[in-house]
Amino acid sequence: MKNGKRPDPDVIHPIPGYENEIYVRPAVKNTNIIVGDFTYIADSEFESHVTYHYEWNGDRLIIGKFCQIASGVEFVMNGANHKMNSVSTFPFYTLEGWDMDPPPLDDLPIKGDTVIGNDVWIGQDAVILPGVHIGDGAIIGACSVVGSDVDPYSIVAGDPAKLLRKRFDDELIDMLLRFKWWDRSVDEINALIPLLTCSDLEKVRKELQERL
Repeated sequence: MKNGKRPDPDVIHPIPGYENEIYVRPAVKNTNIIVGDFTYIADSEFESHVTYHYEWNGDRLIIGKFCQIASGVEFVMNGANHKMNSVSTFPFYTLEGWDMDPPPLDDLPIKGDTVIGNDVWIGQDAVILPGVHIGDGAIIGACSVVGSDVDPYSIVAGDPAKLLRKRFDDELIDMLLRFKWWDRSVDEINALIPLLTCSDLEKVRKELQERL
């Protein structure tokens, strides 16, 4: 291991002496935010990036392993949505003094959990809207607004975010999804770094074929 140290998913600050990049999982206290090992954000904290996350909605933010989250990224949760099936969209029940109980959840525009896969790169100031599912290996362009699901190993950008291209052909994507390198041990992943960082995709394809 580099400099005699092992990667540790339980440390908050993985870069000694630098506080503006943290591993997210050990820093999170909200039990409805579930984050995999080695996912980091370019900030000194994470939970302020998760907005409108009210306990009564019960929605979860689920993020996989080895994700890279740039500064300014916002995960907008279901509490941001107002009722649109009634005359007024005003949320009387959330504000002091108004005589209204919270409506049942099935009468609110709840879109379910927001789920981010593994090894996803989310660019600076991107906004992820409620209920979106982003597949493994996807890339989200800076300042994008993601309101619909993103397929694995796709690159999307814009407002609203649109598909630019797939990162690899379907065969290689299928191999990577079956290989699931992020679920392997630290020692295995460390040994796989030459493969994971290789830009010769035919070499990668051949080695994956041998390993699967």
